[in-house]
Amino acid sequence: MDTDTRSDAEVSRDVAREAGRLLLELRESAGPVTDRAAADDLRARGDRTSHELIAARLAALRPNDAVLSEEGKDDAARLEAARVWIVDPLDGTWEYGQDRADFAVHIALWEPGPARLSASTVDLPAQGLTRSVLDEDTALAPLPTDRPLRIVASRSRPPATLPRVVELLSGLLADAGITDQGVEIVDVGSVGAKVNEILAGRAEAYVHDTGFFEWDVAAPAGVAARYGLVATHVDGTPLAFNAMPPYVHDLVVAHPAVYALLLDALRTAREEARNP
Repeated sequence: MDTDTRSDAEVSRDVAREAGRLLLELRESAGPVTDRAAADDLRARGDRTSHELIAARLAALRPNDAVLSEEGKDDAARLEAARVWIVDPLDGTWEYGQDRADFAVHIALWEPGPARLSASTVDLPAQGLTRSVLDEDTALAPLPTDRPLRIVASRSRPPATLPRVVELLSGLLADAGITDQGVEIVDVGSVGAKVNEILAGRAEAYVHDTGFFEWDVAAPAGVAARYGLVATHVDGTPLAFNAMPPYVHDLVVAHPAVYALLLDALRTAREEARNP
């Protein structure tokens, strides 16, 4: 029997791509989705089918590792594991059912000992794009001079302080001589798709403070770090994973040229909200 010699990063990338192809095939075979019930059924089948494929591949390729997946049963034994795969088999489920392109497959490997994401992949199958820690061309676009800076945010649960953050950050950027074009908000689906907007130079930051789960965050954070973006909590503290429950309260991902000013704006907006 041939021994699979792929690295963890290669396994992450290859399995995410395979799951992404499966999701596209499933959606295409379903045909036009014309009502909510059909869309919900497609979303459920996509989540389940992608999860089953990823779980089977990781069980075969990394049988001694723990797995934390949105669609799998959580096992507290992972808290003692040396290696934990953190998986979202379909991030952007709503977008997937709406025939949109901003959904993703997330696969990351967290090693609690060194406290690092040693493998991370965000596969965007409908965009024909995979972002991975194996990527070599990781140069970030310079900040734009012909448009406002853009913050991507959740369509349904944006931070309550975000309009004030935009106002404050616009002033800080102008005072620093970075840009006088201001700041605008755009909404994108999956967390992975949001981070990709920054990597593609179409946005400069992502802010979320209404909570989500480790499988939403781990792979996008790992890919962001590979490209030189800064990914932390909104107070600047580092991200960590494999908690119980696997909840992440907030997240900032930003171009390094605006990260510090964005944190200043977030801090001021929070203080104003607490002390109106």
